[in-house]
Amino acid sequence: MAKKEEPKDMFNVFFREKPALMLVHLRNSKGEMYASSLAKAVDCTYSHVVKVLQEMEKAGLVNFDKKGRLKLLTLTREGMEIAEHIDKIRILLKK
Repeated sequence: MAKKEEPKDMFNVFFREKPALMLVHLRNSKGEMYASSLAKAVDCTYSHVVKVLQEMEKAGLVNFDKKGRLKLLTLTREGMEIAEHIDKIRILLKK
């Protein structure tokens, strides 16, 4: 007897979940955000978050702003716009 598969969350069909959630979480965060706190927020390893953030930085979506020994994460204008669109799509797909 074939095992019945669970339906996939449609958001994950269209987007890679963790990178998309990173942008959305950065957009919605109220305080300062660092790679380690972002990793906890999206339930991902620190090393994976840093690797994805470096790619996002190359694409002009995030900035790393040095604050002492720490690097504060901020979205660029383009990153903010993309995060808004991703969040809207995520909400629409959950309906």
